[in-house]
Parts: sequence; C-alpha cells; structure tokens
Amino acid sequence: MRSYLKNNKILFVAFYSSELRKVWGSILFFCIVLLNTLNAQERDFGTYYPFDFEFTLEEGIPLQAIVDRAKSGDTILLEGIYLGPVIITTDGIVIDGQGKSEVNGLGKESVITVEAKNVVVKNMIIANSGGSHDKIDSGVKITGSHVLVENCRIKECLFGIDIFKSDTNYISHCEITSLSRREKALKGDAIRLWWAKGNTVHGNYWHEVRDMVVWYSLGNLFEENLGIGNRYSIHFMYAHNNRIRANEFYENSVGVFLMYSEKTIMTDNLIVGSMGISGMCLGMKETSSNQILNNRFIYSAEGIHVDVSPFVPEQINTIQGNEIAFCGSGMFFHTNQLGNVITKNHFHNNLSNVIAQGKTANGNIWKNNYFDDYQGFDRDGDNVGDTPYELYSYVEHLWDFNKGIKFFYGSPLLVILDFLERLAPFSEPKFVLRDKAPKYLWENKASVN
Repeated sequence: MRSYLKNNKILFVAFYSSELRKVWGSILFFCIVLLNTLNAQERDFGTYYPFDFEFTLEEGIPLQAIVDRAKSGDTILLEGIYLGPVIITTDGIVIDGQGKSEVNGLGKESVITVEAKNVVVKNMIIANSGGSHDKIDSGVKITGSHVLVENCRIKECLFGIDIFKSDTNYISHCEITSLSRREKALKGDAIRLWWAKGNTVHGNYWHEVRDMVVWYSLGNLFEENLGIGNRYSIHFMYAHNNRIRANEFYENSVGVFLMYSEKTIMTDNLIVGSMGISGMCLGMKETSSNQILNNRFIYSAEGIHVDVSPFVPEQINTIQGNEIAFCGSGMFFHTNQLGNVITKNHFHNNLSNVIAQGKTANGNIWKNNYFDDYQGFDRDGDNVGDTPYELYSYVEHLWDFNKGIKFFYGSPLLVILDFLERLAPFSEPKFVLRDKAPKYLWENKASVN
C-alpha cells in the first residue's frame, strides 16, 4: 500500500516574505489534501466489497441455536438476517456470511461474543448492539484466542471489536462505526485491546467512532488501517513493544498518542488534519525507547508533542526521517526535555518549526535535519550546511504569554515586528535549538535512511 499523497508535486510562488509564503502554502496544501481525502475510501481499506442487501427483522432467525449445534471444524454458511446476541463456545468453527447476511443484536448486549479458540467470523454485517459502556457492548467481543474477524461491516454498535485478555487474534478489512445517535464523546471505540498480546489489526477502516484504544497490551501490530473523523486514531496506555506501520489517519483530533508506553516502532504512517485545541499528529507523554521513523505529519495544530519524553533520559526516543509540514508547530516541547535523538527530519512550511514551552529544546540531539528557514550556504556541495542551524524565538515568544496573538500570524504588523526583533532585539531572544550539521537541500523523504 502506498499513501496517495506521496507523489504529489506542489509548486509555490515566491512571496514577499517567508511568513506569507507559509500561510498561502498552507491554504494551497489544504485544498490538495481535501481533494485527495475524498478519494480515501477508494483505497484498500475496510471491507472487500459493498453489502447492498436489505432484510427486515421479521425475517430473522435466532443464530444461537444454529451455533449451539455446530461441532469443532464445522462451517456455518449464512444467508439472510439472523438474530443475536450469540455466544460462541465451540472451538474451531467458521461462521461465513458469504456477503449475504446480517447478524442483528436487537439492541441487547454484544452482538457476537467469542469465548472459544480458532473461530472465524467473516463476510457479514454485524449491527445493533446494546448501549452500555459499563458492559462494553460490542459488535464482536473476543475473550478466546486465535480468532479471525474478516470482511465485516460493524455498524450501530457502541464498541466495534473488544479484545479482552485475549491473544493472537487477527482483525482484517472491517469497516467500523459506532452508534450514530450519540455525540462523539459518548460513542464507543472502534477496536479496544485490553491486556491483549500478539494481535494484528490490518486493513480496517473506522470512522464516526470515539477512539481506538490499546491499554496494557504488548506486541501488537497495527498496519494499513484508515481512520477518519474520530477523536484519537490510536491511543496507547501502558502498552509496550507495539508496531504501527503504514496507517493513514485524517481529520482526527489526535493521530497517535503514546502514554506511558515504551519500545513502540512507528513507521511510514500518514497523519493529516489533526486540528483543534489539542490537535496533534503524534503525542508522547512519559514514554521512552520509541522509534518514530519515516512518517508524514501534515497540516495539523502540532506535528509532534513531547511531554516528559523520554521518561528515563538514558532510554532515548529516536525521531528520524519524518516529514513535518504545514503545522502550527512542527515539534512542541512541553518541558526542558533531554534524551531525544532527532535526525534527518524535514521541517517545512510550519508556522514555527520547533516551540519550546520550557527554557529550551537543545537538550536533545539535533543532527542532519532540514529546516526551510535555514539561512546558511553549502559551498562544498555535500548537502550539509556550512554553519549550524540555530533557532531563536523572536516574535513567537509572544505566544507564550498570549496564545491569541497567533491569530495575527502573517499580518503586516507581526511581519514588521518580527523583522525589527531580528534586526535590533528589544529583549534577549529565546534560544530553542542548534543543529550543527543541518541538511541544505531536501531531496526526497522516501530516500532518507
């Protein structure tokens, strides 16, 4: 799978100032992202084919009796509408909806509960769970292991799939929405992993849900999923050794949030449009030993938010090869943090490439990053700037005292004020960072190693 924005070429007209160029560049880029987002569902996410049949509940057949008669190794072929809730306790059975069936929970509890091992649920619509957060009413609740849920459309279910103290399951190509009648904060999560190990979540599409959460869960893989218009695309808490690869998340409040979670490997993801007062593509809170590699963090309030991370300074976070662009702040450091290695990243067209809310962000290692506001030269042609990149906060320092001033960014008044501050500072500017060997030109993100 390839992110469909990777091959776009964006040309910008030279404006009178770098500030105005960034503002107009952001508007142009937003238009391109919007057009491409409309085509997102054409990608290989969610179900393999549309479910275009219609049934009435009066035609429904109770599914529990059919499942109770099945023996290990049996395949149950469904066609039509079946009534839940249903609990599966027999190991090794397959329930195949053939793309022609719906299992309806009648608004009671979880629609399908899998307590057995080696069960397959595929090719069906799963609809109308109960609405209890206490009971975690779900489309599919899994407490067994080695369960495959594939090519299912889960709709009007409070939670989509709940994996509870369950290991080595595979969730593939499902489309998941929550209860349409509820506000976002009262909806449930698309997929919920709780104390779960070794699971794979691949090729799914979730939208109109609250979050997707991974809590107290180890060694899981999340790859090639699509999430649009939710609160948290994926929220990790006390979840270690997980991999996040080649996902695409659009217009969520937060892309990925790592909270008290260590040894996460996050590679080749595209996160766009994480806006709002708490908007960020990636949040890192008290988390160590993570690798954030070759991702694209685009058009969001913040690209990467760092809050007391790494929690243990000796357990470094590696942030390498990422493109961070068209954001309010490329990286935001909540505290005077040590222990991040930040290398070979591409910062461009951000209102501020790096903001340090504390004293400085220079306690981290900065090396070979590209900054679009670098003003040095490359006389020997080795694509390394002849002088270090040094970032000071001039007019941006005003935002520390009054965030409302950001509204006037790019206005003639602030452009002039910024020029005067750099020409003859009224006060000592705030030192943010120094990259001793910055990249002079940025060739192609895909080629960064």
